[in-house]
Amino acid sequence: MNPDAVRQVGREPHGSSDDPTLLDFSANTNPRVPDGVEAVYRDAFEASRSYPPEPPAEYREAAATYVDCDPEQVVPTPGGLAAIRRTVDLAVDDGDSVLVPHPSFGEYAREVRLHGGDPSFVPHHEILDADPTDHALAIVCNPNNPTGTAYDAGALAAFADRCRGAGTRLLVDEAFLGFTDRPSLAGTDGVVVARSLTKLFGLPGLRAGFAVATGEFREALLGARRPWNVGGTALASGGFCMDQGDFVARTRERVRTERARMREALAERFDVVPSDAPFLLFDVGDRDVDAVLARARERGLALRDATTFRGLDSHVRVAVRLPEENDRLLEVLRDV
Repeated sequence: MNPDAVRQVGREPHGSSDDPTLLDFSANTNPRVPDGVEAVYRDAFEASRSYPPEPPAEYREAAATYVDCDPEQVVPTPGGLAAIRRTVDLAVDDGDSVLVPHPSFGEYAREVRLHGGDPSFVPHHEILDADPTDHALAIVCNPNNPTGTAYDAGALAAFADRCRGAGTRLLVDEAFLGFTDRPSLAGTDGVVVARSLTKLFGLPGLRAGFAVATGEFREALLGARRPWNVGGTALASGGFCMDQGDFVARTRERVRTERARMREALAERFDVVPSDAPFLLFDVGDRDVDAVLARARERGLALRDATTFRGLDSHVRVAVRLPEENDRLLEVLRDV
């Protein structure tokens, strides 16, 4: 990490409200968690009086089954962002150029800058057509945040091929891919996949995730990984969650149905972006974004100010929550 950059690079804004009086549509986390996970977490407390297993074989096996890769390719991390940081740390040197989509997760450009790199921004819908030549790293968010756009599997695989041919590492952030039935790129040569358990399983405070990589870069990630970097309760709870196939299937169906219903209702007043993710981005037009957010807050809702994303100046993002909660959101937004 570049010491000068650390002093100069600021923080990125994020969704999530810690106000218990507000219904939080600003963070894209599942409002439900798998049945039984609390008991698993509590049972893991006693084991947490000792160091967790190193390496955490059971967690790696659960993750490998979850994304269909070899357990040896799994690198446990305390959340998906930790996987992103470690990848950038190993792939990017001072002065290196990195292909970064926009609008997209602000932490990509921040991490590149922290490590002395130079983000080369590309519109998110054009990223798979970009030339990876002369870039140390290319980043793709699938589905993209905040637009919700998921990429065609064939086009993404073709881009991975071009990155390999150019000698460019490809980082694919699949934080929201579990909400879809699309295949993961985990285990693909030359590709690092970052996965988070935050979103799909509704446990952002757990800080559990993993990277998947192959070849020499896998060895580098494993070598750079600190021992015991994921706590025992996170390993136990995360491993349990990844085995809950019925919960995943029910969540996908609920999100798909509710997202379609919400989009149809919102489209009566706003320009809504098609989404494959558990959130919707919409343009409020000539309305003042701050006024829309304030009006929603007065009615007990926290929405995400999407103008903080590069290239957006009149947008709001809302999570897809439970049906009765979504009804409340739609009622409030009819009045702004």
